[in-house]
Amino acid sequence: MIIGAMLALTVGTYAQTQWKVDPYHSSLNFEIKHSGISMVNGKFTDYTGTLTTQGEELKDAAFDFTVQVKSINTAVDARDEHLRSADFFEVETYPEMTFKSTKIEKTANADQYKLYGQLTIKGVTKDVVADLYYGGKAESDQGVKIGLKAEAVIDRFDYNIDFDPTAAGIGKDVHIKVHLQFAKQ
Repeated sequence: MIIGAMLALTVGTYAQTQWKVDPYHSSLNFEIKHSGISMVNGKFTDYTGTLTTQGEELKDAAFDFTVQVKSINTAVDARDEHLRSADFFEVETYPEMTFKSTKIEKTANADQYKLYGQLTIKGVTKDVVADLYYGGKAESDQGVKIGLKAEAVIDRFDYNIDFDPTAAGIGKDVHIKVHLQFAKQ
């Protein structure tokens, strides 16, 4: 009886919960400085992502994302085509970018975490740290969903995106802001 209770507690403690990103209620956004005076905003519209948690806690969660780079959208067709070219993302050779988390740490602030992971763009993988914010949980007849937001800054030169190497026209720092809603599977 005691062994059965201990086994049930152990299995329950390590039970994994699978979540899938809801692309209808999520967005992968970025902004980059242009000419040193303004910002250009863009997004990626084709992506998949999963989240695996221990129960519904984030502390031991694992994120896994894949983005189809050709889905880049800055609302200017000519610019988007240039971004898909070898000058920038070279989507024919590198059609996907990926992110895989390596750990999550709770911060002193309620519902805030540090998200550590590896971002791969154009075949280059670099460690990235993002601020992760837990937005809450909602339950309805459509299931259980959680909301998250992640923010990070990366240097585009780290990923061989080196058009305009002086960064006079196009900044080097890319500000990433991701709004996510995950549905429990």
